[in-house]
Amino acid sequence: MSTIAFSVFPSAPPLRRDIECIRLAVHTGTEALTVKTCPNGLPGIVFQMGQGGSAISSISTRSAKTANVPVLFLHGLGAEPSVMQFTAGPFSTIQVVFKPHALYSVFHIDSSTLRGGFWLPHEFGGAHLTKPLVSARSHGERITILSEFLIARLAQGIRRDELVEASLASIHERIETISVHELAETFNISLRQLEKRFSRVVGMPPKLYIRIKRVNEALHLISTGRYERLSDIAYALNFYDQPHFIREIKTFSWVTPTSIAQKVSEFRQDQTGASYL
Repeated sequence: MSTIAFSVFPSAPPLRRDIECIRLAVHTGTEALTVKTCPNGLPGIVFQMGQGGSAISSISTRSAKTANVPVLFLHGLGAEPSVMQFTAGPFSTIQVVFKPHALYSVFHIDSSTLRGGFWLPHEFGGAHLTKPLVSARSHGERITILSEFLIARLAQGIRRDELVEASLASIHERIETISVHELAETFNISLRQLEKRFSRVVGMPPKLYIRIKRVNEALHLISTGRYERLSDIAYALNFYDQPHFIREIKTFSWVTPTSIAQKVSEFRQDQTGASYL
């Protein structure tokens, strides 16, 4: 990922319960790029711009392909790795990375209806944003425009499911060992009700979300280079065995753990997720 410069900024204080961070990516080269991304369990807003308008020509997953990608869009949580085709020439992207519950709390969306898809600006109240974002003189101005939009949105009212937000905190604190049954017992709720509420707020069942976050933690540990053997990472994260660990990594990234470890210079992992060229 050496041809792309990344910067990650904290969200404004009024947004920190619902917005994870803001990531700016700037590509100054002239070549077209293919970037593969792993699902990260985080929805968000993306503004992306190349020399002639949209920088992303298409986004593909195993099950679908989207062309004519809008300059500004809101996306839900996907469960499949994706391939983004970028047009030749310089481009920049600004990604407002939401916390897993934010589509529900900020936009009052039943997140299960948006899983793996995206909304155009007029569908999430942002039709007025595209023109000032395109004409802004700096990336800092664009980040301010997006932040002020979200602060204004929060001022219109927040919808919370405290139980689901607490269950998310438990998952993140104990991703190595947590199970859906343990969550249901901890919060004194039936499995059926937990799955229903979790899917409405987050956009996918809790078991799938845990799998995705566990793989993301594995990708993080691989990228640090602290572990001599991949089997040590599998053991640390309580995968059943080495074959199960490899299958899960391939499911959510298309490649094996060994391939990622060998191509670490082409691989990027941060709080926004994992991607590679």
